[in-house]
Amino acid sequence: MSSGPVRRAHLIAPFGVGSIVTVPNGTAMLAAGLDHWFQREGGDEDSRDIDLNEFRVEEWRLERLLRVNHFMEPPDYRFGFGTYGERPPNTKLTIPFLRFPRWHFCWRCHRLSELELATRGRQRCPFCTVENKTSYLAQVPFVAMCEHGHLQDFPWREWVHRSSSPTCNRPMTLRSTGGATLANQIVECECGAPKRTLGRIVEADPDGSSTYLSSALEPGTPFLCRGISPQHGTTEPEGCPRPLRGSLRSASNVYFGVVKSAIYLPRTTENVPEELLSILEAPAVHTLIHLLVQTGQRVDPSMLRDNQREVLERFSDAQIEEAVRLLSTDAEPPADEAPVAVDESRELAFRRNEYAVLRSGIKDDHQLSVHIARLRAYDPSVTPFLECILLIDRLRETRVLTGFNRIYPEHGATEEKRLEQLWKTVPEWPQRWLPAYKVFGEGIFIELNLERVAAWEQGEEAVSRARSVEHRYGAAQQGRQLRDRDLTPRFLLVHTFAHLLINQLTFECGYSTAALRERLYVSDSPAAPMAGALIYTAAGDAEGTMGGLVRMGKPSYLEPAIKAALQGALWCAADPVCMESGTNWGQGPDSCNLAACHNCGLVPETACEEFNRFLDRGVVVGTLEHRQTGFFHGLL
Repeated sequence: MSSGPVRRAHLIAPFGVGSIVTVPNGTAMLAAGLDHWFQREGGDEDSRDIDLNEFRVEEWRLERLLRVNHFMEPPDYRFGFGTYGERPPNTKLTIPFLRFPRWHFCWRCHRLSELELATRGRQRCPFCTVENKTSYLAQVPFVAMCEHGHLQDFPWREWVHRSSSPTCNRPMTLRSTGGATLANQIVECECGAPKRTLGRIVEADPDGSSTYLSSALEPGTPFLCRGISPQHGTTEPEGCPRPLRGSLRSASNVYFGVVKSAIYLPRTTENVPEELLSILEAPAVHTLIHLLVQTGQRVDPSMLRDNQREVLERFSDAQIEEAVRLLSTDAEPPADEAPVAVDESRELAFRRNEYAVLRSGIKDDHQLSVHIARLRAYDPSVTPFLECILLIDRLRETRVLTGFNRIYPEHGATEEKRLEQLWKTVPEWPQRWLPAYKVFGEGIFIELNLERVAAWEQGEEAVSRARSVEHRYGAAQQGRQLRDRDLTPRFLLVHTFAHLLINQLTFECGYSTAALRERLYVSDSPAAPMAGALIYTAAGDAEGTMGGLVRMGKPSYLEPAIKAALQGALWCAADPVCMESGTNWGQGPDSCNLAACHNCGLVPETACEEFNRFLDRGVVVGTLEHRQTGFFHGLL
């Protein structure tokens, strides 16, 4: 049997539904869809003692944003040993994986063999077995995919026979001539068809409108994607109009998990304390509230007291009713149009709620603790550029897998398409859930001086640089149906400043760049402007992290870090190439960066919300010829 361990957090990213994982015995497997999660292999009868409420995760803001009923944490594996011979609940729960790619080759005879998705363990070569020889099969290292998220085996028969509908069923062989390129991989068929190399199968036009595999498989006839989603346990084609691209199965662009996250915000009111909400959010009680609300029945406080008499006795009926009302607002599917401010997207309104709560300061909540630092305690040479500094001693972040992309990290798929990637049969809203994971940590929130930013972003050079990035993003947007973006000078400034500070903090407090993350709060709305960034770290342990990052946000620690980050940005190790090439032609993903490269402004993709796009040192510290272009001109 092919099996292996994987961290629960990694089942959200980077090994979520649709990803390929290689287990210790060398078998490559594809994470299956959510339809078969939380099941034992023994069938329904063996699933009687599974308690799903234990894995339920509540995050009311994300539930409304993503239009799902609740979230579920991936199960941990438990052995089936209990006291007095009884098996405890939720034992031996595994996450289903499927064997992929299905095509294998033999190291001895080089023949290709196709297996089923559900095949387990190491398999012997059927051709060598007939010859009384023992040889085991190995999976081919090649797959084919399209930018709509479909994945299939490389079309070996079609490729070697140069036909989209070959009739030959003779054995094929895959040999390597010893070189390091794809052109040294040769596939042949015993029918005598001319052998063919795999050279250029990964090539595609810059806009993705055509690929070499689709255009050269059968001359004169495009070979398009078949629309296969093997994560649902089937290889039946559903059709897809996009071209097919070959790839190594271990390539980094085979899978990009789409993860949405939210910082926990309390829902307390003057009459409802957080403790009461926590009691009512316990899985058993919350499930009861949901069932009553969905069936149109009144939630009677006395009914809840019967189940939780001791913990609810100090709360009045009025408090319980108001708490139920707060919880039940999320027990119905949200409307198509979310109530957001005029000209604000749902994402921006989502961030604005977090921004407002963080700026207000919270000290007594066990999942969010924010301390507002006094600016006058910091170096007066730095404070004119800052609006506020918040020290976040504790935060809880919920990360949810909402879908995935292939080839490109971002694609304009709808919410319905994302759900179809994860579910073979998308459930109705009361049973609709997504996998999630909770992490705890700490962070520093820094907001730039809003008046200075408003005056600076009117400068001609700042506007010109932002327009250059927006133009390059527009070229990628047309080919991939990406969402509209407001790429203002303010956004480039806050985003690049966050990256520079992350890179500097790794030297100051010992965290790796992959351990730190950014969360941007940017809006140029005159009524409610934002220009802040949250730099934080979080871990799966309930105790969070050790406080080193918050310490760096205190006076006499933060100012040297900011100055060192800006000083390092004045001259990149790749300058003048970095500054000049970015300004003239763009660089980085989709050419959407100006003066930013791996030597200065880039961070690991897990740390950046924008996949290392929309960065420019020029708006932060100025260009080589015009230092006054930078927002921090005068500080250095």
